[in-house]
Amino acid sequence: MGSSSSSYAPKTIYLDVDGKVQKVVFSQHCSPCDIKELLCSSSNIPNTAIMMVDQEGALVSIDPTMPTNSPEKEDMFQNVLSQVAEQFSAFRINELKTEVTNRIAMLEKRVESVEGLKVVEIEKCKNELKKLRDEMTSVNCPCKYNFSDDGKKVTPRRDVPSYPKYTLSQETIEALKKPTFDVWHWEHNEMLSCLEYMYHDLGLVKEFNMNPITLKRWLLAVQENYRNNPFHNFRHCFCVSQMMYGMIHLCNLQEKLTLTDMGILMTAAVCHDLDHPGYNNYQINARTELAVRYNDISPLENHHCAVAFQILSLPECNIFANVDPEAFKQIRKAIIALILATDMARHGEILEAFKQKVDNFDFTNEEHVTCLKMLLIKCCDISNEVRPTEVAEPWVDCLLEEYFMQSDREKSEGLPVAPFMDRDKVTKPTAQIGFIKFVLIPMFETVMKLFPQIEELMVQPLRDSRDHYEELKQIDDAMTE
Repeated sequence: MGSSSSSYAPKTIYLDVDGKVQKVVFSQHCSPCDIKELLCSSSNIPNTAIMMVDQEGALVSIDPTMPTNSPEKEDMFQNVLSQVAEQFSAFRINELKTEVTNRIAMLEKRVESVEGLKVVEIEKCKNELKKLRDEMTSVNCPCKYNFSDDGKKVTPRRDVPSYPKYTLSQETIEALKKPTFDVWHWEHNEMLSCLEYMYHDLGLVKEFNMNPITLKRWLLAVQENYRNNPFHNFRHCFCVSQMMYGMIHLCNLQEKLTLTDMGILMTAAVCHDLDHPGYNNYQINARTELAVRYNDISPLENHHCAVAFQILSLPECNIFANVDPEAFKQIRKAIIALILATDMARHGEILEAFKQKVDNFDFTNEEHVTCLKMLLIKCCDISNEVRPTEVAEPWVDCLLEEYFMQSDREKSEGLPVAPFMDRDKVTKPTAQIGFIKFVLIPMFETVMKLFPQIEELMVQPLRDSRDHYEELKQIDDAMTE
């Protein structure tokens, strides 16, 4: 990242369009959507059906960091109609069913609470909703992994399409290692390829003797089992995993921890919110099935673990299939411990345990290392404010949307509502200031004692973010006076 004029120079790429050379020029500040529109207009194909391949058949990621090429025939990119949308359409059906089912439930609730409607009108609405619900449940879902309502069975589908391999530019590869990485520029297929690259780059595929095809299938299964929530979705999974990958590089953990530790950190990050329903402490207050099943003890986090190992129990998705059984038991135990550590109800306990060790930290002490790994996944899980404002702020909107959905439901069901989730009481500045000041900064400053190098790229951005939201609050207060 420099300030020289070369960083603003436009990029030029050359396409082979039906045997003719087509030159495309774009600014490096264009969005991926803008670049795709340019490519589509150059190729005379629909915007929804484009992807680019190099001469070796590997996909080229369409974004501002994509590599340049020359007009020489052996170096040109080719446009092809994408089958990706068709391949992945099946994987979205479960999410759509869940979303529609939730909307039906909300409509049913509203019908029950509406006053002034005649009984016959209410009955008609209920019958129509029942018919719609029956139609939803009768649809045969071709998804690869269907978790039944009781959560007991995962049924695999054998004819699984593999997502295409993307050619990551050197600029993207370097950006992946930094907390400043913009996670909003990437589509799901590209995020899958980035995750796959991380496992290869860290040496995890070789260390655990993973079948590369199995790694692909596992990542696909993971992506499918993140719901389409405003916040707790697959992009959040990628966000947390990328931050973990970045911290591994920034803190030189490859020199301090074992490859097994690295595999545990990355896999826990990828799986940490699997099948998140979009509601948090609601589970215990509403006495949901998950809360009953896990005796009110971290019900969501326990569920994430269960789904993770249901996926890994499938032979075609078991990335640890070639690991010694005894070693796998230890890996499983460690991954579970890390995912359970993401329960914010345990924040104080985990941070205090690390504080007691950090001044005399011993990387050869298993208890010390476990404590560090638990704090690292916590840092990555709630690290959005470490990123640049333009990357971090949309996540606040997503989180508040999810909080407001929960608090609205709690109000309708007569359950207690947390003030920080109540749309009538919270604003973006009030939501963020306390969280940054009393949760994020103290935690990251504690980690900084062990890794001073994170101050510039991780701790200082948190301080800047705190100042930013305090300024916004002052403006809000002045407007309301």
